[in-house]
Amino acid sequence: MLRLLIRTLIFLLSATLGLLAAAWLLPGVELSVGGFIVTIVVFTVAQNVLSPFIMKMTARNAPAFLGGVGLLSTFVALLLSTLFTGGLHITGWQTWILATLVVWLGTALGAFFLPMFMLKKTVQKKRTPTSGLPI
Repeated sequence: MLRLLIRTLIFLLSATLGLLAAAWLLPGVELSVGGFIVTIVVFTVAQNVLSPFIMKMTARNAPAFLGGVGLLSTFVALLLSTLFTGGLHITGWQTWILATLVVWLGTALGAFFLPMFMLKKTVQKKRTPTSGLPI
């Protein structure tokens, strides 16, 4: 259960990093304060539901495109987030392409590096003696 909670937290944090990076770097991407949390949750859920589905469909029908599954699921998750929340607005086709790349890269880097930091602290806590005696 704890592992699922940590994994969910990592997905939420990495989606937050990716979306914030896109909003900061791209003038056509706007995140509103009011819908920010809902946007993050919708994006994270959509990406986590769509990725395995898109992976399965791609592997079955077009295996040469397996490398683009992350980009495609990021694009669809961004699209769903803009349609079903008021917290994300993307204007212009070039911005859609760039936002997909930036958010994908941000979430990928976050999903790679965040566990290292989170697990490092957990491992350090387990090694810290509570009695003050050296181990």
